[in-house]
Amino acid sequence: MSQQVPRLKTDSTVLLVIDVQQRLLPAMHDAAGCLASAVKLAEAARVLGVPMLATEQYPAGLGPTCAELRSALGDAPIEQKMLFSAYVEGISRRLAQRTPAAVIVAGIEAHVCVQQTVLDLLRAGYQPYVCADATSSRRPIDCETALARMRQAGAVVTTVESVIFELLGEAGTERFRQILKIVK
Repeated sequence: MSQQVPRLKTDSTVLLVIDVQQRLLPAMHDAAGCLASAVKLAEAARVLGVPMLATEQYPAGLGPTCAELRSALGDAPIEQKMLFSAYVEGISRRLAQRTPAAVIVAGIEAHVCVQQTVLDLLRAGYQPYVCADATSSRRPIDCETALARMRQAGAVVTTVESVIFELLGEAGTERFRQILKIVK
């Protein structure tokens, strides 16, 4: 018997980008690839009308969100935090106001802030979709292990392009043409 797998829908999904900050990102494995994927994801979310939230871990020490990503996030609120989990009061309140079924997650570090957030989202009843190509850690083994643990706990581990096309749902539309410009 197969398990019922929920489908991502633009009206019941939120994007959460965790701690992709100027001073933290350069230390990550494949930092450029992680950033490029996160930017694609945010740009597509804007086209598709998916609400976005972001966090910054101790911005006084780690700097602000990377400029390229900040631009792609538009006017999305950025919550500052000191806890590792991004499921802090401001984020939990904003999610409760929107009541999404799914939360798309991207960010750094996979084995610290991303993992703790995803586990908290699961405990709170949300279905996290972790974009592996928009998530990183300093050491690949930490990222790989965190992705495996999150999957085992019940998160869907996927890729940016997979999420984008699932949210899009169909070809031949104006939104499809806009998305093609982002993913190519």
